[in-house]
Amino acid sequence: MNVYDFDGTIYRGDSSVDFWIFCMKRHPGIILDLPGQIFAAIKYKLGAIDKLRFKERYFSFLRRLKDPRADVCRFWDVKQKRIKEWYLNRKRDDDLIISASPVFLLDEICQRTGIRHLIASDVDIASGTFASPNCYGSEKLRRFKEAFPGMHIEEFYSDSRSDQCLAEIAEKAFIVKGEKVREW
Repeated sequence: MNVYDFDGTIYRGDSSVDFWIFCMKRHPGIILDLPGQIFAAIKYKLGAIDKLRFKERYFSFLRRLKDPRADVCRFWDVKQKRIKEWYLNRKRDDDLIISASPVFLLDEICQRTGIRHLIASDVDIASGTFASPNCYGSEKLRRFKEAFPGMHIEEFYSDSRSDQCLAEIAEKAFIVKGEKVREW
């Protein structure tokens, strides 16, 4: 099994940020959430709240969307072209995407590109609240072992050193910077 981080690895950019910008253009009323999002970002940087609380505040804009699933589909109609060509050229049927981005956002692009395995943050699409810990760092490793007990990783790809724990258990690991893929 080959395992891939999503944002910055096989997708050019950060899909959660891109989705927020996309929604802001379509639904200008979500600007009303911006002061709270900025305040939460400051509190997070100062260590007053954890990453999970910050991300819940960030995704609180979802409650202002009338049909967020339709917005996700429209988003991928526009952004699907940001999936990196090097990945599409090597994609296999047993690939796994493991990401801190929300399942509701990545599930659609995985279906469109034929990716059957996805582990990501379980975020309520109506409220932005998390139903489980943010799928980041060691949480990715825990979820991988839970979902695929006994399975080994042939190749692992990420753009972030925060994924070191997955790189360590892979036969081969690669760091991705833009379109360049090199050994970890």
